[in-house]
Amino acid sequence: MDDWADDWQPSTTTTTARTDSATNDWDTGWPDSSANSAVKETSDESDLRPKAFGRGVGRAQRAATWRQQNGGTQWADQSSHSREEQSVANNRSYSDSGHNSSKRTVQIESSFVGKVIGKGGQTIRDLQTKSGARIHINRESSGYDTDIELSGSTEQMDCAEKLIKDLTQSSDYSSSRRSFNNYSNDEPKKESADSEMIDWGAAIAESEAATKQKWEALPPISKQFYFENSDVRAMSAEFVDKFRAESNNIIVSHFNEGDTRVIPNPVQHFNQAFEHFPEILGEIKRQGFEKPSPIQCQSWPILLSGFDLIGIAQTGTGKTLAYILPAMIHIDSQPMKREERPGPTALIMAPTRELAQQIEKEKREERPGPTALIMAPTRELAQQIEKECQKYRYRDIKCVCIYGGGDRATQINSVGKGVEIVIATPGRLNDLCMNKHIDLSSVSYLVLDEADRMLDMGFEPQIKKILLDVRPNRHTVMMSATWPQTVRRLAVTYMENPMQVYVGTLNLAAVHSVSQQIIITTAEEKRDIMYDFIDKMRKHNSDERNEQKQKVIIFCGKKALTDDLASDCVLKGIDCQSIHGDRDQHDREQALEDIKSGAVDILFATDVASRGLDIEDITHIFNFDFPRNVEEYVHRVGRTGRAGRTGASITLVTRQDWKHTPELIAILEEATQEVPNDLAEMARRYSAWKEKHDAEEAACGG
Repeated sequence: MDDWADDWQPSTTTTTARTDSATNDWDTGWPDSSANSAVKETSDESDLRPKAFGRGVGRAQRAATWRQQNGGTQWADQSSHSREEQSVANNRSYSDSGHNSSKRTVQIESSFVGKVIGKGGQTIRDLQTKSGARIHINRESSGYDTDIELSGSTEQMDCAEKLIKDLTQSSDYSSSRRSFNNYSNDEPKKESADSEMIDWGAAIAESEAATKQKWEALPPISKQFYFENSDVRAMSAEFVDKFRAESNNIIVSHFNEGDTRVIPNPVQHFNQAFEHFPEILGEIKRQGFEKPSPIQCQSWPILLSGFDLIGIAQTGTGKTLAYILPAMIHIDSQPMKREERPGPTALIMAPTRELAQQIEKEKREERPGPTALIMAPTRELAQQIEKECQKYRYRDIKCVCIYGGGDRATQINSVGKGVEIVIATPGRLNDLCMNKHIDLSSVSYLVLDEADRMLDMGFEPQIKKILLDVRPNRHTVMMSATWPQTVRRLAVTYMENPMQVYVGTLNLAAVHSVSQQIIITTAEEKRDIMYDFIDKMRKHNSDERNEQKQKVIIFCGKKALTDDLASDCVLKGIDCQSIHGDRDQHDREQALEDIKSGAVDILFATDVASRGLDIEDITHIFNFDFPRNVEEYVHRVGRTGRAGRTGASITLVTRQDWKHTPELIAILEEATQEVPNDLAEMARRYSAWKEKHDAEEAACGG
């Protein structure tokens, strides 16, 4: 057996059989099987006894059949005798209590029998206690109705009848839930031939008219806020092509064939995009940026011109700022005053709570409703977007971050006070929308950040439900690191003639500012390699001559392994933190704060931290486990070498990971990185094995 298979262990499942036995006071007439020795003597006769006596319809038939087959055995006699004794005893108790006992029969639907009896007979006991009447369910009833015999005084029977009526009328059951079964003598009722037919065409037309009326009642919105700079307007086609090629190969195109709209020229400097918005320029200058990134150069003219945008770029390329600044201008420039809007104007969906919080901090009183909505797949990404928003103070625009795992009441309170930007993960946002805690009808600027990751995580149903509440003529932005078919389908459905901006290449590629080292090893040697790396990093950081301290994110494939390695380091006296989906929200936020502030230099993480997180001074990425696909590898590597810095990644590859080696080699070659001979040999062997395996499957008809 190969060494890569040693880690796999068969999982076992233990099934425990449990037999519950309970005797209800309404069922004391049915004795235990031990009471009938005659039945026990012969196994064939024992098999004839009913295995179970269901409630309601069918019980009497099964019992009668058994008694006929056994010729009126002692068991049946004892059953009848026991029931008779119980009835006499109960009647005697009522007579002894001074009641003028009489009887009455009421009928209920057979489907309600279980409801009246209750779990373990508790409900029927409560009914008897409250009314003072004796309640007996007739097991001989058949069909859709079951007789209930009431005994006691007139007042007691009236009370019992009212309680039973209230119970059945308030029940979730209904007559429409009746079901035909093999024990019933009644045929299922057929619908009347005169039943009214539904005109689905008219119903659909009525629904469309109501939807149209709903959106027409909303105030108009503006999308066009672009004033093209004279220098940008004067750019020749040759200059534009050269600038795009030199700016990490910017590619711009129309999403739909036949779209003839002119694509705006890119901007080279911040003032060319925002010269009419001096407060925005002031905030950019305050952040210390020198020039826009490639995705920003082309995205700002398109978004400020009012066109929908699809942005495809690697992580760490400035995509967040590319849509946040136009969102702020969009919010402040609408015809309707902010305080008059019923809900948010901008919606930003983020994949993680941390990213949602980060977005909120990039921008920030009490006004009703958001204008911009930003959705992201994870809480970490959502919090990061929130922080990015809060960096830019423009016209007192406020934002809030809502995500699963955060304090729901606090989030509801924040939304209720009035915000302009909502940054959210789809799950929590859908929850608040369904419970009417947030009104999205005034959202006119929508961002789907890391759209590919949201779809990978299964958020498409939630996204579709949320967008039903957002006006269809909104301004829509979709940002993604990859361009799979699922993202294209989403764009076709929810965007209006978008323009596409690609930065780099449509093929998967890691950032070129990161050196990538691949180490072929075994599962047993992984820890030794990791601790050797940590020791060297700690020696570097303890040397006062080294001004730049090193920080590393160590990625693991499983949450349990993440905790195990972090605990191991702590026991060795190594300060570190860990982050994964099972940790409490407070612990996750503290882990990110510790690595950002320098309280620790080592962060163990699962892929929850592989996308969108912006920790500026991460110098190394250590892939203890190779990710589930090469897309995640690219996103992990993208956590370093950000914002003009350089970084390094070390990846441990075992025999278990050999199916990823051909794609990994392509990524290394694209980034002009060294391809180890062992890696190339592993890829060759995998390709040969796969070719043979596919041929065998084809020969077998697979």
